[in-house]
Amino acid sequence: MRAVDLIEKKKNGLEHTKEEIYFLVENYMKGLIEDYQMSAWLMAVCFQGLTDNETAYLTKSFVDSGEVLDFSHIAKHIADKHSTGGVGDKVTLVLAPILASLGVYTAKLSGRGLGFTGGTVDKLESIPNFKCELSKEEFFNQIKNVHVAISSQSPNLTPADGKIYALRDVTATVDNKSLICASVVSKKIASGATSIVLDVKFGSGAFLKTKEEAKELADLMIKTGKILNKKIDVVISSMEQPLGHSIGNSLEVIESIEFLKGLYEEDLYEITLALAHKTLVNCGLVYDYSDTKKMVDEVIKNGKALGKFKEIIIAQGGNPDALNNYSLFDIGKNKMEIKALDSGYITKLDALDVAHSAKLLGAGRDKKSDKINFGAGIILKKKISNTVNKGDTIMELYYDDIEKNKLDEAIKIARNSFKISKIKVEKPELIF
Repeated sequence: MRAVDLIEKKKNGLEHTKEEIYFLVENYMKGLIEDYQMSAWLMAVCFQGLTDNETAYLTKSFVDSGEVLDFSHIAKHIADKHSTGGVGDKVTLVLAPILASLGVYTAKLSGRGLGFTGGTVDKLESIPNFKCELSKEEFFNQIKNVHVAISSQSPNLTPADGKIYALRDVTATVDNKSLICASVVSKKIASGATSIVLDVKFGSGAFLKTKEEAKELADLMIKTGKILNKKIDVVISSMEQPLGHSIGNSLEVIESIEFLKGLYEEDLYEITLALAHKTLVNCGLVYDYSDTKKMVDEVIKNGKALGKFKEIIIAQGGNPDALNNYSLFDIGKNKMEIKALDSGYITKLDALDVAHSAKLLGAGRDKKSDKINFGAGIILKKKISNTVNKGDTIMELYYDDIEKNKLDEAIKIARNSFKISKIKVEKPELIF
């Protein structure tokens, strides 16, 4: 078997066997297949696609390239949730403590953000002294004792995906659904979860732009799980406007704390509830959506969810005083208010534009080595369908010392991110 023959085979649209997929992945990891050969194969995949079986084989080869976590000695059910990414998506920060406070063991491996804003790890590290890099022993012990841990991705899990993703990132081969599916699902399987719930987002602020694309990816993820004997549930949600009202690391953590205190945006609550419901059903704790709502509302009202978040912070070395003293967070020392020039209704709030503006302010990074500004970001004061009067503040921009041209560009993009009309539009549907 030779790599060049397999490249040729996929170039001609033929289907690989399981052995051929494993040959490619295993020999690439050993250095016996060169980057340029794997790049050629990935490009052939982008043009010709992979079948459902090929996608499952690739997913399993990623899983088998590293360690697979096993929590069976701790709990029967281990929950994990993954989002394909969006603007202001801080669901993990509220969902994980909610689930744990309801008795669901939750093991969350998260990453840093590349692009417009930080990832879950960046957000948590904006909490003073919070430690996301847990050893395997620390991760297991915390799940056993606290019932929940949120750690940065272990290099021992799916190393083949990590190496191949780095290659995809620089060879324009990221946007193939089978490659996306294999990358996401392999990490969830390797992380040891028994309940895997995925939030696949579409819209201007998401990787996938249409409902149809999101449904195709969701269907493929579910099929891949089925072939590999893993039940995968998916929620498909819109990212036409940012989720919640904060975009940026410290700002999103503060919004998450407020959520757990019972003060939340309706859209963030809706998606959190949907994901919680699928997880609780998988764990055999509920059947009806109304029961999930009662349970979630109760742990927020009685303070158990916030208490669990406090336990997470303490267990991972953070300062729990941050829950009640927001001055402990880094917040941009400068604030710019973007005001309405007319009266009417917000008819558009482009998530991608808002994210782009936040990145220019310092909330994101282009390379993993870039330093992120925890305090930079945007707070939205109005969202789609809201009434505005001339002079009302639409959003607040927070930043530290940045180049004038970047600030000017951020302000310009922020001002162009929304539209005001005399005709009211309905609040956009969040869950498809």
